[in-house]
Amino acid sequence: MRENFRHEFIAFTVAQKVLHFGEYKTKAGRLSPYFFDAGLFFDGQSLKRLAQFYAKAILAAGIEFDMLFGPAYKGIPLVAAVAIALADAGRNVRYSFNRKEEKDHGEGGSVIGAPLAGRVLIVDDVISAGTSVRQSVNLIRASRAIPCAVVIALDRMERGTAELSAVQEVERNYHMPVISIATLEDLVAYLQRDGSLSLNLAAVKKYRERYGVATHA
Repeated sequence: MRENFRHEFIAFTVAQKVLHFGEYKTKAGRLSPYFFDAGLFFDGQSLKRLAQFYAKAILAAGIEFDMLFGPAYKGIPLVAAVAIALADAGRNVRYSFNRKEEKDHGEGGSVIGAPLAGRVLIVDDVISAGTSVRQSVNLIRASRAIPCAVVIALDRMERGTAELSAVQEVERNYHMPVISIATLEDLVAYLQRDGSLSLNLAAVKKYRERYGVATHA
């Protein structure tokens, strides 16, 4: 099942034109042969399907958690949709998200939804510099809750400024796992199977050889 949903997710992102192939400049100034833009899941049906993939990845990982947290802004629709998908799969959990600025009237504070408590699973789209994760971890710990893991859509498995990837740095710095629906390895495997995209395979492999990290355990 695990390999099936990973393969299906890559096919879904290509069909939705969320995963593009060409030449794209990354934040690090590298020219990448592919680009993943989770902001393009902008209709109800695609967001529903995306959330179902998140739910499958979370359940397949077998991690223990009590609630979900989505960091503003992209994490807000994600965490709500994933909570619904998990409920449909038989796992009903609470969720919350934050606003960028604290509210000084009404209920106040920066967290909306369920109070942060217990083991909190952070739901985000990707990890680039790890800034969103750091802010989420600090917010969760300030509430005396425990950040237990992060789940993202795609792990690029790409080195940062040092030898580790952004995902590996998060795992090392915060001593918690990062779950991904799919990884660069899954993308390469998909390209190897799909003849219509075979022209992109060589470029992606070359990029992986130059900037990639070892396969995550």
